[in-house]
Amino acid sequence: MASPFQGTALVIGSGIIGLASAYYLIKAGWKVTLLDKGDFSDNCSYGNAGMIVPSHFTPMAAPGIVAQGIKWMFNSRSPFYVKPTLSRSLASWGLKFIKHANEHHVTRSAPHLLALNNLSKDLYDALADELSEDFGLTHRGILMLYKTEKTAEEEIHLAEQAKALGLDVAVLTREAVQALEPDVQLDVLGAVHYRSDAHLYPPALIGALTERIKQLGGTLVPHAEVVSMTRSGGKITEVMTTSGGFSADTIVLAAGAWLQELAKKAGLSIPLMPGKGYSFMTDAFGGKVRHPALLLEARVALTPMGGKVRVGGTMELAAINHRVNMRRVEGIVNALPEYYPEYRLPVPDEQAVWHGFRPCSPDGLPYLGRSTTVSNLIVAGGMGMMGLSLGPAAGKLVSELAHRGTTSADIAAFAPERFH
Repeated sequence: MASPFQGTALVIGSGIIGLASAYYLIKAGWKVTLLDKGDFSDNCSYGNAGMIVPSHFTPMAAPGIVAQGIKWMFNSRSPFYVKPTLSRSLASWGLKFIKHANEHHVTRSAPHLLALNNLSKDLYDALADELSEDFGLTHRGILMLYKTEKTAEEEIHLAEQAKALGLDVAVLTREAVQALEPDVQLDVLGAVHYRSDAHLYPPALIGALTERIKQLGGTLVPHAEVVSMTRSGGKITEVMTTSGGFSADTIVLAAGAWLQELAKKAGLSIPLMPGKGYSFMTDAFGGKVRHPALLLEARVALTPMGGKVRVGGTMELAAINHRVNMRRVEGIVNALPEYYPEYRLPVPDEQAVWHGFRPCSPDGLPYLGRSTTVSNLIVAGGMGMMGLSLGPAAGKLVSELAHRGTTSADIAAFAPERFH
């Protein structure tokens, strides 16, 4: 039975957050229009590692990351890079990041991030039944592979925290990891196996969700880049785009790495930096890898999907640009044989390398909630590297916020205007 009509909603952004928001709003009885500045054929959700990660309960702003990041900055193939610039927004973001990179922030944030990830994982299971197309949802967990005693100590400590929070986690010896991956040779000291994690094939998910939104009566408007927003009486009365003007009872900002720029048009200050990441597909592993893995020292992700393996990594904080830095891609490729010694891959051609921009908040937490200054505005973004993992939860919560009802998770820590 269809839900009673709730009103009209305008969702801006067609990544997983925007699509999930549109989907759950339609299911809850809203008439939805989904805008995107592109043609819906590519976004940051398409090329990511496809991991659903309750294991990622610590925000990016964590102890030690600043010192490590400074060391990495001087290596052109390193996993992390901040482009030197005189940008005031980057300087302001950086100061906020440093302020939050402490143990207290991590401890306080962990339960909230975990609750969001667990909600999303449950919703993914439901989506596997609700969507007509199989999107490769697989529950084998994720292996955190490590090669050094120092990383082992840090990861095992994190595993103990995870167990205390209720996650299904196992610390594995070198032999135990190898037994889980019998068809490939591993050169590691050990691993932590987060058995509560899962993975999927992002293009299939995005395609299936987009198709279902159309079937349910959602309107998709491509090439609709937002030019301006008109505010009157404490609410947004019109969103002007390159494809015309739009109005709705509820406006949802789900614009990924463009969220800060879009929020300014609504009169909000939401600090955010785009973190460029690269990925590519390879069939070199021949279907032999059974588990997704994070190569911890190298900060590289490897996921079996669609009969191949997707390899990705790097975090390049800079203004949005579409230049592919092949030295950073080389760093990803060179890391593989350190963990999988049989596989020395050639560096892929530049046109085979996908890149996308992770929307990174300075405290490593999402922006998710109603605006306190614009009465009909909901913000959903800033998920960093967890956008795909948190997508369904964000979408479900957006639909609940639109209804002004009780939310499925406590989102007070994710207030969109917390830096005002």
